[in-house]
Amino acid sequence: MPDLDSLLADLAAEGDSLDVLVAACPDWAAPTPAEGWTIAHQIAHLAWTDGHATVAATDPAAFEKVLAEALAGGHGFVDEGAAAGAAEPRDALLARWRDGRRAMIGALAGVPAGTRLPWFGPPMSAASMATARIMETWAHGQDVADALGAVREPSARLRHVAHIGVRTRDFAFRNHGLEPPAAAFRVRLTGPGGEEWTWGPEDAGQSVSGPALDFCLLVTRRRHRADLAVTATGPDAARWLDLAQAFAGPPGRGRAPGMGRAPGAP
Repeated sequence: MPDLDSLLADLAAEGDSLDVLVAACPDWAAPTPAEGWTIAHQIAHLAWTDGHATVAATDPAAFEKVLAEALAGGHGFVDEGAAAGAAEPRDALLARWRDGRRAMIGALAGVPAGTRLPWFGPPMSAASMATARIMETWAHGQDVADALGAVREPSARLRHVAHIGVRTRDFAFRNHGLEPPAAAFRVRLTGPGGEEWTWGPEDAGQSVSGPALDFCLLVTRRRHRADLAVTATGPDAARWLDLAQAFAGPPGRGRAPGMGRAPGAP
């Protein structure tokens, strides 16, 4: 895994990339692929989550209280947080998101090595938290790009998204009430520059391969499997491609084949 400093630099770059996209858009009321969510909802959700990550890194006890309250209310707390932020004036929300990104990166940089941070999913290291924030910023950025009809240039930061997609294989099976396969898969992806990224043993009996961008769109549930050039060898690997999910919580309905919209994807 990359060191924390390089992860935080990539996290800052991913946020800046999305910032350029939304700052140039005056109408944040435009709908995005997540059902009921506008561009404002997407940015509000990122600001909300970044803020909670800062609290988890600086005051874990306070975050544990927030977590208990949120879980007691069911999964609706995510939509509620996004709706509350989306009601803010555009410029105020943009400023809050920018300030929150900087605060989060500073907070994660100060987490002592070996510390596990509480979260809405399993506790994680500062490096894992940074990786997760890159993944979510990229995924919600895709929703914004789809809403605007923009095409984003893929970067090497996709490797972080792909890494979470691979690491959450067993979670994806369990999230659907299924027992994960006992053996690891071989995952071979082609990065944006033509480089090969791999995970798992070379002699694995089952495998997944394809363009890294397509794999990342799949595991963040931003595209349907049928619209992507990701292939599987073996029945369990093929089943995984139907279930893959890099984020915590329920999977949502995902996108229908041939459609750019993803109702219910968080």
